[in-house]
Amino acid sequence: MSALESKLSGWTGPSSTTEQDKQDRTERMIKEAVRAHPGFSDCSLRIYAKGSYANNTNVRADSDVDIAVQCTDVIYWQEAVPDTRTSSAGPYTGRWTPALLRSELKTALEAKFPGQVDSSGSTAFRIDSGSARVEADVVPCFDYRYYMSSGRYRDGAKVIKTDGRSLVNYPEQQLSNGKTKNTSTNLRYKKAVRVVKRLENAMVTAGGIEVPSFLMECLVYNTPNAYLTRGTWTDVVRGILGHVYNELDGPEPTDEGDRWYEVNGCKFLFHDEQKWTRGGARQFAADAWSYLGLS
Repeated sequence: MSALESKLSGWTGPSSTTEQDKQDRTERMIKEAVRAHPGFSDCSLRIYAKGSYANNTNVRADSDVDIAVQCTDVIYWQEAVPDTRTSSAGPYTGRWTPALLRSELKTALEAKFPGQVDSSGSTAFRIDSGSARVEADVVPCFDYRYYMSSGRYRDGAKVIKTDGRSLVNYPEQQLSNGKTKNTSTNLRYKKAVRVVKRLENAMVTAGGIEVPSFLMECLVYNTPNAYLTRGTWTDVVRGILGHVYNELDGPEPTDEGDRWYEVNGCKFLFHDEQKWTRGGARQFAADAWSYLGLS
């Protein structure tokens, strides 16, 4: 086995048992904080892990925990073709506004983690790590439903930022699609994601530019299964990086069928509001190829 193959093979595993215990403890403590808060006594909430921790694709350098606190007493909805769906409900006038949900969540977290909650962000509350837990991002959100022109719909979570802007996530679809991809690649998909994330971490340590963890997960997700089931991890990584570099050449396609999606399958991977670009993802593939010395 070559030195490179040995390194890549060693990068396939999940977080260590110790790190996993810290992540699980962090999730449990956050849930305890929210459930014990008196201010939420009249609010129906779903509290769940999302992102790479929930999908088991995180690695030690990216081992923070993402937790959603989702108010199910309020549902925001949107339709593919505006003004075709009628509603007699009118604007929401109930108690649980975005500002109140955020305020009560802040109080709940600060009671459990005094002096360790950063509330300066527009989206998530950041909880510092401790000796027995990892850093965490806790996001207040609401139920969301998107109605398609066919009459079908998909459910997600809507986050209202402090500046009034909003974003929609589809964590359940991400979890489901990741599991399906992993099964269809003989459990190679999640291992490949960890390899690419650890590769990026090594490149950053060597002075490279940091790439969002979720973007790397999406790049592997958009790689054909045939590349992920190659015989060696060197060939797997060569297939992933080559596919990303070749397929992302040029501008974003105008045909929706040719565009890449996030792992959730609901949102395009590249668009103007993303914090990454098509060209940047392609450059990462080229830099990673050079870093590994692939021929």
